[in-house]
Amino acid sequence: TTPATTPTTPTSASAAATTNSTASAAAASATAATTTTSTATTSAASAAAAETAVEGDADGENHHCRTWAENPDLLAKCRAEWVKEQHALRDRVVCVDQHDWTIDTLRLIGGVDISFIKGNDCDACASLVVMEFPSLKVVYEEYAMVKLTQPYISGFLAFREVEFLVQRVDKLRATRPDLLPQVIMVDGNGLLHYEKCGLACHLGVLTDIPTIGLGKNLLCVDGMTNEAVGEEASQKLLRKGDFLLLQGDSGFIWGAALRAADNAPNPVYVSIGHRVSLETAVLVAAKTSLYRIPEPVRQADQRSRQFLRDHPL
Repeated sequence: TTPATTPTTPTSASAAATTNSTASAAAASATAATTTTSTATTSAASAAAAETAVEGDADGENHHCRTWAENPDLLAKCRAEWVKEQHALRDRVVCVDQHDWTIDTLRLIGGVDISFIKGNDCDACASLVVMEFPSLKVVYEEYAMVKLTQPYISGFLAFREVEFLVQRVDKLRATRPDLLPQVIMVDGNGLLHYEKCGLACHLGVLTDIPTIGLGKNLLCVDGMTNEAVGEEASQKLLRKGDFLLLQGDSGFIWGAALRAADNAPNPVYVSIGHRVSLETAVLVAAKTSLYRIPEPVRQADQRSRQFLRDHPL
């Protein structure tokens, strides 16, 4: 990792900065709830696996994704197909600022998340929240109950979740294009990924919208360790906006560990998703944070959990 940096207020979106934001999450002006059952298949291998991916108990409740990943042959085939797709998508990821806004003109920021029913790793709620910036007022929220048929496999989260997030964005684009976010913050990594193509990269490329990846835990790649990064973060991330660049043994900068709030000593891990620089990603994350997790993703998470409580299966 590189030395800690405290950003200063920029005049463009490519400089890293932090401010203390005051905001409240207001009731949404556009709210919709839908129910969707879909199979997340992005390759022939995952399609084959999906045919037998769901099992339930005798009365049809408490469904779980079948651990077909325990089948070594099928798992190997899926991994190979998925890695090929990750590499193809990675070649399309843009790692510089490719948008028409600056931090001074940015007005709409999206946040996406998928929340699960306790004890159920198959039925979930996919959510998209759009917030005005810099007020951080929620102006749109939409939820859909979805059925995930792919099991969670480290490094392949996008093949489990991205389809349902793309659907949320497509619905907004079709029904309220005036509220389409200029950048989307994702509960999942971007370049900070084994193949440099995490969920945030997938979503950005597939929707052609700038995206920022956010991780609650450090993905240890390229020689980085939780112990080393954690020790340096505790010593150098002293106040809101301080960040460390996550530089691996190869010299590649994978992302940044950001102290997002004074009341949150544990960092959030920020990485490029698509069409933003790392400097801009850190800037936007810092300016949208009241707590450890930036508000667009935090609100998508909290509101989708509330949706699940209000709409039990």
